[in-house]
Amino acid sequence: MLSQVCRSGSQSFTQRLLPWVQPTILSRSRRVQPSAIRHVRSWSNIPFITVPLSRTHGKSFAHRSELKHAKRIVVKLGSAVVTRGDECGLALGRLASIVEQVSVLQNQGREMMLVTSGAVAFGKQRLRHEILLSQSVRQALHSGQNHLKEMAIPVLEARACAAAGQSGLMALYEAMFTQYSICAAQILVTNLDFHDEQKRRNLNGTLHELLRMNIVPIVNTNDAVVPPAEPNSDLQGVNVISVKDNDSLAARLAVEMKTDLLIVLSDVEGLFDSPPGSDDAKLIDIFYPGDQQSVTFGTKSRVGMGGMEAKVKAALWALQGGTSVVIANGTHPKVSGHVITDIVEGKKVGTFFSEVKPAGPTVEQQGEMARSGGRMLATLEPEQRAEIIHHLADLLTDQRDEILLANKKDLEEAEGRLATPLLKRLSLSTSKLNSLAIGLRQIAASSQDSVGRVLRRTRIAKDLELEQVTVPIGVLLVIFESRPDCLPQVAALAIASGNGLLLKGGKEASHSNRILHLLTQEALSIHGVKEAVQLVNTREEVEDLCRLDKMIDLIIPRGSSQLVRDIQKAAKGIPVMGHSEGICHMYVDSEASVDKVTRLVRDSKCEYPAACNALETLLIHRDLLRTPLFDQIIDMLRVEQVKIHAGPKFASYLTFSPSEVKSLRTEYGDLELCIEVVDSVQDAIDHIHKYGSSHTDVIVTENEKTAEFFLQHVDSACVFWNASTRFSDGYRFGLGAEVGISTSRIHARGPVGLEGLLTTKWLLRGQDHVVSDFSEHGSLKYLHENLPIPQRNTN
Repeated sequence: MLSQVCRSGSQSFTQRLLPWVQPTILSRSRRVQPSAIRHVRSWSNIPFITVPLSRTHGKSFAHRSELKHAKRIVVKLGSAVVTRGDECGLALGRLASIVEQVSVLQNQGREMMLVTSGAVAFGKQRLRHEILLSQSVRQALHSGQNHLKEMAIPVLEARACAAAGQSGLMALYEAMFTQYSICAAQILVTNLDFHDEQKRRNLNGTLHELLRMNIVPIVNTNDAVVPPAEPNSDLQGVNVISVKDNDSLAARLAVEMKTDLLIVLSDVEGLFDSPPGSDDAKLIDIFYPGDQQSVTFGTKSRVGMGGMEAKVKAALWALQGGTSVVIANGTHPKVSGHVITDIVEGKKVGTFFSEVKPAGPTVEQQGEMARSGGRMLATLEPEQRAEIIHHLADLLTDQRDEILLANKKDLEEAEGRLATPLLKRLSLSTSKLNSLAIGLRQIAASSQDSVGRVLRRTRIAKDLELEQVTVPIGVLLVIFESRPDCLPQVAALAIASGNGLLLKGGKEASHSNRILHLLTQEALSIHGVKEAVQLVNTREEVEDLCRLDKMIDLIIPRGSSQLVRDIQKAAKGIPVMGHSEGICHMYVDSEASVDKVTRLVRDSKCEYPAACNALETLLIHRDLLRTPLFDQIIDMLRVEQVKIHAGPKFASYLTFSPSEVKSLRTEYGDLELCIEVVDSVQDAIDHIHKYGSSHTDVIVTENEKTAEFFLQHVDSACVFWNASTRFSDGYRFGLGAEVGISTSRIHARGPVGLEGLLTTKWLLRGQDHVVSDFSEHGSLKYLHENLPIPQRNTN
């Protein structure tokens, strides 16, 4: 065993670290305290965080979300990760990224260890260069010419390559870690170092001392002297493992050092249920002991000694020893950019090994159930889908007491934790349930003419007819906060449109959501499609759900503007329907009615200020300043305790104005309102286009010509005349309910009801028609005749 502490220059470790973290070393048994390093800056896009890391070792983590508490971590870098594609030399870009991530975690107060391959590849590169140089000199002396292309490179023995490359590999790591003021140490081991008791104690003591000194140990098998592994001698139990490759070495090291987490980086995304690259291969998110019988292993990677089977055996061995394990891709730029830090943050990356198997299905399985259940739902007759929704409406009233009892539990647990507007959203009542039931029956009525409706019929040629018909989108993922009444509304719309549905509600409404989902499945069961609507109860993060692009066709967020923005940013290849902000305007024209203005402003701002369709900016015509109408507006807002912010123009008219607004593009979501002055209806329109969010905008005027000009020229999803902004709602529009309000211009806009959850497909019915018959010399001609659309009986 060789142990070498690598220093940078003549500076001590503490001196070099001072500019970054200013550590406080209290005793030999204590590390640098996390509180002393909170001002460590971030590198690249990886955020610096401080987390509680104290944990008693002995049992692996049960869930990914717990990985953020991992204190001692081993990162194993496979040969395919550190080696270039030509297998001769190192992938410097990937190594730099890995070192950066390890440095970030180290400076959070964690104890990081690396198990690395790469010595053979680095040595191979050096030896090939030396051989080519030597041969070229000899050949030049012999023939006077340099025929490099004709030279034969001998087969290089791996042990010789390792001996030539180990020092250079370590020097590279040292140089990279020095950039982050972190010291590294080299540890070379063989199988004997673990099985000889004295050597094992020496190794253990060395590693603990390095970790105590805040040094990153870099461990590798001593490939220059290591003997071949004894067959059938590895992975026989917790105390027996043969160090025959770096997978088994990493597992042995992780158990020996009682680490919390082992991250194994390879050239695949994780463990698949069949060889990666095959048509039906699916990435396994969580792998449990005993599941290996259901997995077919492929061939080994292009380099390295261990294949996936060896990784799984090593991972299960480490898991048995109390260490959590994640196998992930360390080579793909889109996957591996922040793979290590993403894993530690609990994100769904790679395959997580767990000893705790949840009672319910995984979210991937729920997605598949929603897909198959939705397709069955779409094949039902319209009357059957309507019957399901009617039954759900009846259950909402029949099971009222059970629903309100569950909601009471949510309210009690949320008391003191949620703001008053959010508590109001969370609360259910008899009147809310009655309104829900009424809305659901409206949806049931409209569902009679939804799926399979013919939109267009065309006779392409004789006996060749084309139809465009409505069909479901597929599987919807609806993420909602606080509001449990959203669940039956969205479920009814999905049922009516024949879509499969995944629901992810906020944990603050868990009791209410659970009973509402059970009632939904009870209604679905009357026609055997119970699995079409799924409630995600696992510890899935929203960002992880947004990556399920093979299972989800459309994401619909319902909640705060921040939630919508986060989902739009996190969605990878999945369309998101929603609005990032609800900056709604009301323009009070010079010809506005005194009696109407205060009622409209009060209802728009004060009736429910947390809603996305609440008024946020009041635009007032310049001629109305210092008039009784203006005074009435201000007096009403003061009575309602609305905090007023002055726009720049409004502030210029006042000697003592309210606090000037920081931004005219603000959604307050509370009893706060911006007031700004405009010179004309065109000025109001320009302001709305510049600062609005294309949600809902209103004009208050008695001049019909001015009103129509406003209605035609404001480019928003909803534009009203003499009506409250709060009418922007699916139920109030007569849609029964809505899945959300969309401000996009593609597919659906405004309150999205049943119609917005449908797309189309084309049906062509022919009689042995081929395109060649329609060529210049063919026997058929295109007719393209529009045909009447059959009317469906919706009684």
